[in-house]
Amino acid sequence: MLTRRRLLEKAGALGSATLVSRRIAAAGEISPAMSALSAYMSEARSRALPAEVVEKAKHHILDTLAAMVSGSDLAPGKFAIRFAKAHPSEKVATVAASDVMCGPIEAAFANAMLAHADETDDSHAPSQSHPGCSVVPSALAVGEQHGIDGAQFLRAVTLGYDVGTRFTMTVGIAGFQTSNHLSTHAISGTFGSAAAAASAAGLNTEQMRWVIDYASQEASGIKTWQRDTDHIEKAFLFAGMPARNGVMGAAIVASGGTGVEDVLAGQDNFLLAYAPQADPMKLVEKLGERYEVVRTNIKKWSVGSPIQAPLDALKNLIEKHPFAPDQVKSVVVRLPTSEAALVNNREMPDICLQYMVAVMLLDRTASFLSSHDKDRMQDSAILLQRSKVQLIADEALERRLPRRETIVEVTLTDDTKLTEHVDAVRGTAENPMGRDELIVKCRELMTPVLGSAKTMSLIEKIFGLENVKDVRELRPLLQRA
Repeated sequence: MLTRRRLLEKAGALGSATLVSRRIAAAGEISPAMSALSAYMSEARSRALPAEVVEKAKHHILDTLAAMVSGSDLAPGKFAIRFAKAHPSEKVATVAASDVMCGPIEAAFANAMLAHADETDDSHAPSQSHPGCSVVPSALAVGEQHGIDGAQFLRAVTLGYDVGTRFTMTVGIAGFQTSNHLSTHAISGTFGSAAAAASAAGLNTEQMRWVIDYASQEASGIKTWQRDTDHIEKAFLFAGMPARNGVMGAAIVASGGTGVEDVLAGQDNFLLAYAPQADPMKLVEKLGERYEVVRTNIKKWSVGSPIQAPLDALKNLIEKHPFAPDQVKSVVVRLPTSEAALVNNREMPDICLQYMVAVMLLDRTASFLSSHDKDRMQDSAILLQRSKVQLIADEALERRLPRRETIVEVTLTDDTKLTEHVDAVRGTAENPMGRDELIVKCRELMTPVLGSAKTMSLIEKIFGLENVKDVRELRPLLQRA
C-alpha cells in the first residue's frame, strides 16, 4: 500500500531520473569550446604546473597580497574593511590588514577592493584587465573556507588568470569597449574569479559549466569608472564586484544550484549577447600551453599603467646622464593617444602624469607614499617642476598598443637634449622583474602595515607555498600588526 510519503519519494526519484536523462541528452549537444573549457577547469585542481609557471604565480600572489595590505590605509581599502565589519556573516575567511573574519563572499569582495585601492596591482595587456586583484582574493577566500593546500591555491589562481583573460580576448578588446561602453576589466575579472573560486571549491566538470553560466549572467560593468575621482567605484568595478560575482556563482553551484549546460552555444548564448562574430574556440586556445599569468605585468611603480613607461624612461635618463632638477628646462612625454587622456593632469596623484614626473625629478624615484600624497600636489617645488612637463598624445604610439611605449625628451638649461624610448616597461612579460626586485617592492608596501618580521614571514611562506598544508596558515601573517 503506497503512503503519501512513499508516493512522494517515488515521484522525486522519477523526477531526478528525468533530470539526469535531460542532462545526459544535453551533454551530447555541448559545444567543443564548453566541453574543453569545463574539463580543463575541473582538472586544474590536481594538474601539476610547469616550474616557471609556479614561480610566476607566486610572484603575482605576493604582489596582490602586497597591494591588499598597502591598500588598507587608502580610502577604498578603509571603506572595504568597514563594509566587511558591518557584514561579518560566518567567520571563515580573512580580511587582510585587519582583525575581521567573515564569509567567503564578503572576504573576497573586501580583499579585492583592498587590492585595487590604488594602482599597485598587476595588469594583463592583451585582455585589458587586472586579473590579480579579483582572482587572488577569490581563490584565497574559498581556499580558506575549504582548507585547501598551497599547491591547490596556486593552481586555482593560475586557472583564474587563464580563464578570465581569455573571455575578453575572445570578445575582442578595443572594438568591444568602444562599441558598447562595457568594461573588459569587470568581465574578465568575473570569469577569472569564478574559475578560481570553483577550482578552490573542487567542483566537477558539469558544475564548472554551470559556474560559467552564472558568470555569464553576472558579467557587467560600464566604462564610467574613468570618471571616478575617489577610486572607490573603480576598485568596485575592477576587483570587488568581479570577486563577489565569482565566489557567489561558485557558492550557488557548490550548494546544489544548477544552470544551463552550455551558455557558450545555442539560443541567446553569451557570445551572441556580447560578440556575435567571436570564435568560441579562442576560449580554449593553447590552454595548458600558454599560461596567462606569465603574460601578466607586475608594476614597478605604484601608479597607473600609462605612467609606468615615462617613469622608467626618466629614471633611465637620470642614471645615464645625472642632472639636477634645476638643470631641467622642459620634459616632453609622448604617450599613446588613449593612454594620454587617462593620465593628463588628473586629480589623483597616482594617475597624474605631470605630478609623478615632477616627483621623479625631485626624488629620483617614485615611492608608494609619494604617489598617494595628494597634499604634495600643491607643493611649490612640485608645481615648479610640473610646469616644465608637456604631454603629447601620439598616434604612432597608439598604433603600437597594447605595448605601452613612451618617448621622453628632457631639455636641459644649456639646451642639451636627452631622449629615451621605452618599448618594454619594467615588470612586463618582455622585461620582467626578478624575485629580489619584487621582494623589495612588496616589503616597501607591507612593512608599514604588518611590521618587518611578519612581512618577511609572509614572503617566505608565499615562496614556499608547495609546503603549505592549509592556506589558513597565511591568516595570522596577513592580519595587521
